[in-house]
Amino acid sequence: MTRLTGSALRLTVFVGENDTWHRKPLYTEIVHRAHTAGLAGASVFRGIEGFGASSRIHTSRLLSLSEDLPVAIVVVDTEERVRAFLPELDELVTEGMVTLDPCEVIRYVGRGGNRVESRAEKQGDSGMKGKKSL
Repeated sequence: MTRLTGSALRLTVFVGENDTWHRKPLYTEIVHRAHTAGLAGASVFRGIEGFGASSRIHTSRLLSLSEDLPVAIVVVDTEERVRAFLPELDELVTEGMVTLDPCEVIRYVGRGGNRVESRAEKQGDSGMKGKKSL
């Protein structure tokens, strides 16, 4: 279980949706390596429009039919752990941009930790009678 609050470092990797590593999406490889490295978490966000070093605008608008939309992979963890992960990116990211930003984590508790009850759980969730819960 991971608990992280207070000062942290946000790592954002900007690449193209079509960028690959050994025939699979580059963003997938980055997320898997972040997981293997034990980082607190990683999320991938697909952009709807943007441009980078090529100065060519990529967009999701139907008439443009761009297939190489921008993708951002965001990781937040302690500064020490994020900086230790940077050499992995040196190997993976040949075209793209990597940014580091200090941030503050208000609350992060890994699954299986002390979780907040949902409103339905507090009210007894009458809609679940006779149904198995997961």
